[in-house]
Amino acid sequence: MKRYFSNRNFLVWLLLSCCSLPLLAEASSFNMTQGVTSISHDVYSLHMVIFYICCAIAVVVFGLMFWAILRHRKARGVQPAQFHGSTKMEILWTAIPVAILIVMAIPATKTLLEMEDASKSDISILVTGSQWKWHYKYLDYPIEYYSLLSTPSAQIHNTAEKGEHYLREVDRPLVLPTGKKIRFLMTSDDVIHSWWVPAFAIKKDANPGFINEIWTRVDQPGVYRGQCAELCGKDHGFMPIVVEVKAPAEFDAWVKEQAEATAKAQADAQALAPMTKEDLMALGQKTYEARCAPCHQVSGEGLPGVFPALKGSVVATKNLPLHLQTVILGRAGTAMQAFGKQLSISEIAAVITYERNAWGNDTGDLVQAKDVAAAMPAKE
Repeated sequence: MKRYFSNRNFLVWLLLSCCSLPLLAEASSFNMTQGVTSISHDVYSLHMVIFYICCAIAVVVFGLMFWAILRHRKARGVQPAQFHGSTKMEILWTAIPVAILIVMAIPATKTLLEMEDASKSDISILVTGSQWKWHYKYLDYPIEYYSLLSTPSAQIHNTAEKGEHYLREVDRPLVLPTGKKIRFLMTSDDVIHSWWVPAFAIKKDANPGFINEIWTRVDQPGVYRGQCAELCGKDHGFMPIVVEVKAPAEFDAWVKEQAEATAKAQADAQALAPMTKEDLMALGQKTYEARCAPCHQVSGEGLPGVFPALKGSVVATKNLPLHLQTVILGRAGTAMQAFGKQLSISEIAAVITYERNAWGNDTGDLVQAKDVAAAMPAKE
């Protein structure tokens, strides 16, 4: 053993081990993914360069340390050198780290500046986070909508088998075209959220009262998933992000389809056609389970001390005007949000009808779209 440590084999073994780490890390599934955008590739390259530098520092530092331990140990009768207060050593161990930091800072600064340059964008999208969903507004097109978790509640409550994209699927994904520079403007309605899509290598906080910006350009069509990366409340884990990237022609067709759907919805709202109780209850149940059940529960019993029950409540069984006002305008100082801009008037009418006739409430009240339109606040 003594002979083994007295030769150079140990240092050679240490050098080979440290040099192999970057190669193993690059092929490992635990390493950072490369993503699908030019920025994500730049970030990955920067990550690997810094990692190589750190491995080289480790080789030098640990190599010198073990060499000193083995060659200058007390058993060999070596006396420690005294260089306390040496100006040359002070300059040396200050200059070397500064030089290393400068070498790291040059590629890092270049990548960071590129990530922050959202100028000359082709499309701008306002992304607004709220508890617990995302709102997308295309500033270049008459399109805006909310994107909510669409994982069935049965899977969440472990009464059904988990799906492939459990807690990572939404009812309406964000749709983008390939080959276009997309600028995202980030803000929030309530608390701090964070919009993060790993495949794009973009992550930006959405702060209430502020607007942050970031950009991306995706060249590969496909579906990319992310999530809110800021602890924003009890349902933080139920706030996924899904981005569907389409070819330009498909994106233009989608824009046209959305414009036609919006025009039809506006025409239907103006017609204010009455619905049957069966239609109201069916639409109301669907809307309730997607928007209301996470807080008030599918059974309508709520969470005692946290969210009030609707089953047998005064609001859902007696005071219809208050019920309308609560759903449309929300309730200040509570987690009850205003759904007047989130749902169509038909959906609001249906969900109120459902709440007033489900779980044994049986009030017999039928709320129609015209009733919701009459209760809506006047536009300024």
